[in-house]
Amino acid sequence: MPDKFQIPKTQIIFLMVVIVAAFIFYAINLASMQIINFTEYERRAKEVASRETTILAQRGEIYDTSKDYPIVMNIPSFAVYATPGELDEEQKEVLKINLNEYLNISFNDLDRKIPADTTGSFQPVELKDALQYEQITYIAEHIEDFPGITWQSKPIRGYPEQGSISHVIGYVGNITSEEFQVLYNKGYDRNSTIGKSGIEKQYDMLLRGKDGSRMRMVDVKGRRIEEDAVIKPPENGNSLVISIDMDIQKLCEKALGDRIGSVVVMRPSTGEVLAMVSYPYYNPNLFYTDRSKEEYTKLSLDQRFPFLNRAIQSGYAPASTFKVIMTAAVLQEEAFPVDRTVTCHGSMTLGDRTFNCHKLSGHGPLTLAGGLAQSCNVFFYTMGVEYLGVDKIAAYSEDFGFGNYTGIDLPGESRGLVPTPAWKEDVYNTVWVGGDTMNISIGQGAMNVTPLQMASAISMIVNEGVAYKPHILTEVLDQTTGEVISEVQPEILHTSDISKDTFRTLKDYMRGVITDGTAKYVITTQAVDAAGKTGTGQAGYDEQWDSWFACFAPYETDNPEEQIVLVVNVEAVNEWEWWAPKASDMILQGIFADQTYEEVLEEFDRRWYLIDLRKRQQEAMEAELAESEAETSVEGLQ
Repeated sequence: MPDKFQIPKTQIIFLMVVIVAAFIFYAINLASMQIINFTEYERRAKEVASRETTILAQRGEIYDTSKDYPIVMNIPSFAVYATPGELDEEQKEVLKINLNEYLNISFNDLDRKIPADTTGSFQPVELKDALQYEQITYIAEHIEDFPGITWQSKPIRGYPEQGSISHVIGYVGNITSEEFQVLYNKGYDRNSTIGKSGIEKQYDMLLRGKDGSRMRMVDVKGRRIEEDAVIKPPENGNSLVISIDMDIQKLCEKALGDRIGSVVVMRPSTGEVLAMVSYPYYNPNLFYTDRSKEEYTKLSLDQRFPFLNRAIQSGYAPASTFKVIMTAAVLQEEAFPVDRTVTCHGSMTLGDRTFNCHKLSGHGPLTLAGGLAQSCNVFFYTMGVEYLGVDKIAAYSEDFGFGNYTGIDLPGESRGLVPTPAWKEDVYNTVWVGGDTMNISIGQGAMNVTPLQMASAISMIVNEGVAYKPHILTEVLDQTTGEVISEVQPEILHTSDISKDTFRTLKDYMRGVITDGTAKYVITTQAVDAAGKTGTGQAGYDEQWDSWFACFAPYETDNPEEQIVLVVNVEAVNEWEWWAPKASDMILQGIFADQTYEEVLEEFDRRWYLIDLRKRQQEAMEAELAESEAETSVEGLQ
């Protein structure tokens, strides 16, 4: 009788087949993982167990045209990072308290930089930079109070040359979320430092270089378990040489003083900008202190707008400097004989409106040369309304570059405005009238130009029809070796159809402004002969006046490389004192006599002392002569 507990042989065989099949399956799978696909699984394991950290590239330095020393450099410092995946909620709260207390990082900032959706991420997030060695030492000694924190060297930008150069150089800062979305595909990450303005922004890709990386193997708790496996070294950024001459920059800065306005010095033969001053300015070094946010906010709320580069971002009515363009149009069009006169009685009536000249008693009869030299409004009212018309005025304005970008390699340039009947119809839905033509004929009304545009226009006059694109960058250097990688060549911005004869006559007339015109008693430098034009533009409805002076020097030379164009603009918000030509006088003296601002003042003081001395000597001689004549008369009577 068979045992009722006996298992059928067929079931035993089936169970054994299943066990053997399972064993063979797992053996094959194990062999596949350990032998056939070993490399692939090893790679995946390393990905899970590895941590990548960035090795920051050194940002390139910036030199002025002399290359003597950097005007922008790197200063050693550190940055601290947090790894969200290494923090639980309790550790995060401890970290927030300690970071707030020691590094002044607010709770809101920490929540913003480590949001809830990054809790599982092992990508380090930068919390704060510009830290000193002593601060990092403290964190290392109290690391239990700073869970998830690491640090590495991260140089900050140093700006030894403070002052007006800040608008040219700009500054850097941490990349914003909006900037990261735009620049993600160009190699930037959430911890990148990026140029925010000026050259730092314009040439950020050249300056920043390429960051390297370090891969480390860690255990399940994130602790390093072996030496660096893979290191990709960084590629340091390139250094830049710019056209700014710091000696000229400082001279212009001091000559302008604390007056709201700007100065541009340009070499017309190449387009190189030798100086660009805008006041007020700011100190970018303040952005790397514990009060950086407060300082930035303070500057942003300043009603004088210190972040504004007035040389390229502010447009002004060109006022009487525009009469140079009017003169070129009259000469080229042969619209009015150069030897014929217009009589100025102090005002001109058009319709039911009277337009005054700046000399209310009138200039009397003036030729074209005299009209420009004396800056007679009535003369140019007449030229604009009766001989040129708005279309020709607009066409010549655009030919001189007004209403268009110069293309300078700085961000944020304004294009200005050349008003036309179509523009007025489109913007104000009103027709153009004769009064509008009267206004733009003397550079008023809606006409709007930047100081750099004015410098470019004067440069075209100097070059007799060729305007070169203004530029700041001149050379790109290898940061390590100093080798020149590339040089910026002069680039023609525009070539005019105006004849060379017209430009030569115009230059003669501009020289007359200095020798016999409105600038005769203010441009007193004996270091160089200049040619230019004054400008006094009414701003608003109050008795406030912008002060302009645009010139070139030397007036005559066999070497175009030594010529410069100088434009000074002082805004009407300053107490009006006709400072633009006065500052220009000092700048011309300093550049061509190779003097500092302080030496220029000494030279001018000495000159005026000698003039006053000669005047007193002359008065004494005249008094002595008069006394001698009186004695002779008395003797004759006796």
